[in-house]
Amino acid sequence: MAASSNSSLSGSSVSSDPEEYQPPIWKSYLYQLQQEAPRPKRITCSQEMESRPKYYGREFHGMISRERADELLEGAEGAYLIRESQRQPGTHTLALRFGNQTLNYRLFYDGKHFVGEKRFESIHDLVTDALITLYIETKAAEYIAKMTTNPIYEHVGYTSQRRNRVTRQLCRGPPQSRKVTFQQDNKIPSPSSLGLRPTARDQEKHCSYEKAHNFKTHTFRGPHWCEYCANFMWGLIAQGLRCTDCGLNVHKQCSKLVPYDCQPDLRRIKKVFSCDLTTLVKAHNTQRPMVVDMCIREIERRGLQSEGLYRVSGFTEHIEDVKLAFDRDGDKADISEDVYPDINIIAGALKLYLRDLPIPVITYDLYSKFIQGAKISNPDARLEAIHDGLLMLPPAHYETLRYLITHLKRVTMYEKENLMNAENLGIVFGPTLMQPPDQNTLATLNDMRYQKLIVQILIENEDILF
Repeated sequence: MAASSNSSLSGSSVSSDPEEYQPPIWKSYLYQLQQEAPRPKRITCSQEMESRPKYYGREFHGMISRERADELLEGAEGAYLIRESQRQPGTHTLALRFGNQTLNYRLFYDGKHFVGEKRFESIHDLVTDALITLYIETKAAEYIAKMTTNPIYEHVGYTSQRRNRVTRQLCRGPPQSRKVTFQQDNKIPSPSSLGLRPTARDQEKHCSYEKAHNFKTHTFRGPHWCEYCANFMWGLIAQGLRCTDCGLNVHKQCSKLVPYDCQPDLRRIKKVFSCDLTTLVKAHNTQRPMVVDMCIREIERRGLQSEGLYRVSGFTEHIEDVKLAFDRDGDKADISEDVYPDINIIAGALKLYLRDLPIPVITYDLYSKFIQGAKISNPDARLEAIHDGLLMLPPAHYETLRYLITHLKRVTMYEKENLMNAENLGIVFGPTLMQPPDQNTLATLNDMRYQKLIVQILIENEDILF
């Protein structure tokens, strides 16, 4: 086995000072192997084949046996042809010469050519990629098996590689370390006796929202190296994965080892609405989505006494205008009274934002836990179950829910003017904040009263639960 090259394409070395970023050393061994891989050699058929499918060329030899294909390919490493199967007429096989033997693969076409997951525009590209993969996996099987054991990621760090140090976020996370036992009597105990809240209500604590990378298969143009293990990503197409939120490029096997440290890049976030909640707050380095903050500030400034707040709908086209403004301008969007005098438009935009989240504020994973908690008949046990569910929410979701419920509590303080009590707000926000993961219509209808009850309980016990 050849040793891995320690040469760097950039000629630089890793600094021992973590604050001083130096370009990482890329390992070129696998790149060198790709350059050595056999090149495709098409074995053409001398006869005109009437049965040849229009998406194959002269490499199609009709219905010939495996033995005949082996004879045609013998002695030519990288040679290939296509034949129709004798056992299953109408199906096609790619016969490829590699390692002094003929390899046969069932070949498919659906607008592109494929034998596995990868799809190619041409047979030539398919064979090129196959030869590269076969050659590297044959020559460097042991190396590939070990290449994630000493990743460069752990030495230079993803944050150091890709950008200047990111200021750690301030966030208000749930008091995870506190296990609450509710007292069994006819009234809910006071917040101080339960110890559910920090001493100072608005005290902020330092923490960072963890976020998994959003990896998608990616085709890289030109040579690319894995930013986890620093090895070359081989192949012609779909060589690895790229995080669509931050741009991290890694091998498929390396993606399983990358920490949950995605720091989304604003240049990659195409919109505000329908964007994952944690992705958005990390991209903007905020505690909560700016939509929630800006809309609630505007509503509390001029709308708390508005009759039917959140129940009365604003004009749909105006709500869509607000959505477009946020998607286009982000936190620079103008939602002032001069532009939208009807506060119901801002309230409608806030509800639309929460409803359009790909993962609801009360996540799909925790939906059943909250519903089952709401079904408990004993009020104290029910409150404890809902509190346990809150502690399990992702930090960004918890903080968004906390801020929203605190706002809705203030809305109920103006019930005489706006006619919106906790029960009414529960009816409005229940299906907005939580949705069943399977979207079963019957289950949704059956759960609606519990969705309403959960939000009602959160509002009525806001000072205890948060």
